[in-house]
This record gives sequence, structure tokens and C-alpha cells, in this order.
Amino acid sequence: MTATLDPLDEYLDDRVRVVRAEDDGRPAVVRTAHFRLHRAGRRIEISHCLRPDQLDNGLTGLLMDELFNPGWLCGPDIFERVFTGVVRSTLPDPRLAWTMFYRNTLAHLADPRGAPPLIAEMAPVYARVLRLVRPGSVLDLGSCFGFLPLLLAARPRMTVTASDIVGGAMRLLGTVAAARGTALRTLVCDATRVPLPDSVVDTVTVVHLLEHLDPARGHAVLTEAMRLARSKVVVAVPFEDVPSADYGHVRRFDLATLTRLGEETGWRHRVSTFHGGWLILDRRPA
Repeated sequence: MTATLDPLDEYLDDRVRVVRAEDDGRPAVVRTAHFRLHRAGRRIEISHCLRPDQLDNGLTGLLMDELFNPGWLCGPDIFERVFTGVVRSTLPDPRLAWTMFYRNTLAHLADPRGAPPLIAEMAPVYARVLRLVRPGSVLDLGSCFGFLPLLLAARPRMTVTASDIVGGAMRLLGTVAAARGTALRTLVCDATRVPLPDSVVDTVTVVHLLEHLDPARGHAVLTEAMRLARSKVVVAVPFEDVPSADYGHVRRFDLATLTRLGEETGWRHRVSTFHGGWLILDRRPA
């Protein structure tokens, strides 16, 4: 996009081109604080000046606030491509770029002071999961980038499996975990049909997943989590007045909804609030 652009600072696919480059002043569809959007035929072109130290999961909020919420771009497929493109174009080596993305995000989760809002919101949620999950075996459903499984696997006496329906996310997580020396298993599957035997792990975590699913699929995921857990299921959801469609939320939760879910399981259960809602299911009789 500029005459001096290093071609290594570029991500290109059939729909999206993303480059890291200084603003050359040429006409743009829109200029925001961090991005410039151009159109080149059917391909979307994004340029940015993000530094490697700015690579973290706060990028989700930047893209939503500056390009997707205002309507300049739309759709989960385009979001995923642009997100990947920004990360990949920030450093010449894609593996180093993703390593930096994970390193920065995990550092913010460990110390959320000054962290981007999205990470700061999730830090106390992950911290509570770490307090609730005892040493043993854990299966995390809907892991996405897998920050929570990495945090769990870093603790002593933990055997952790991350799972997600997106194969690329699990391959990336496996690569990053290996580079960090973290023992972590990954599994590509639908959370409603996990190819593992009954009572295979001590604890199943379902953290900020159910809000992305309609009630029928959410019920199927909870039933599957109970099948897989020997002891405990930990569920966390955001509390929203209206489901945030920008983040793919389709279902609203409150304490009454979580209480009904717990009662329907027949397991001993606890419902509480802490940066959202929590449902803790315990297989052991009361």
C-alpha cells in the first residue's frame, strides 16, 4: 500500500489484504485511531501501525469498536480474516507474531492493571476459575484461543484438554503451548458431541460459551459436560441486558435462568454472581 512497504509485513488471502505501513495519505474509505480501510475491487485492504507490544486479545475490541460496530465491515468470516491479518502482518515471522500475541495477553491476564478493556473484563473470570478448579484433570469446552487452558495447565498437578470446533484455533494453541513448554492436549470437536468416554475428567469448564448458543444447543452442551465430568462442571456466563450480537451472543442470562438450569440437572448446584453469572454443578450428593 506504500512504495516502501516491506512485503513481509503483509497478510493476503482471497478476501482480505492487511499490511503494517505508515499512512501514505491516499484516499481511504475510513481512517480510525488504529486502522485505515481501503477497497481494491472485491478485496478488502486494511493498513495499520500496531507495534508488536500492542499485539494481544485487546485487538478484538479495537476491531469491533473502530471497524465492525460502526458498520464499515461485517460478518464473522471477515472479522476472523482481518484479525488474523493484523496479527500476522505485525511481525515478519507468523509464529513469532502469534507467540507475542499470547505472551502479551497472558501477561495482561496476570496483571490486568492497564490492560485493554476486553482482557481486563476476563481476567477476574479466569482468576475465579483457577480458584474453583482443583488439581486433577480438566476439559475446557469452547476454548477459542485457549488462554484459560494455558493458565490451568501452568498450575501443578493439572492435566488439561482444550477443545473447540475451530480446528485452526486448536492447531495454533497446540503450537503455542509446545513453544511455551506447557503440557496441553487439544481436541477439535463440537461441544455437544465430544468424542471422549463418560466421566473422563474430574472437572469440565464451560466459560463464556453458552451465551453463543440457543437454548437447545446450550442444554446439549451442559448435558455433555455432565456426562464427561466425574466431579464438577463450572459454567460462567456474562450478564447482559441484551445479548451482544457484536460478539456473537444470542442468549441472555440472569440468576433465575441459571437457577433453573441447575435445578433441571438433578446435581447439587450453586448459583452466584461475580463479573457475570456462575453455575457450579457437583455430581456428589448433597
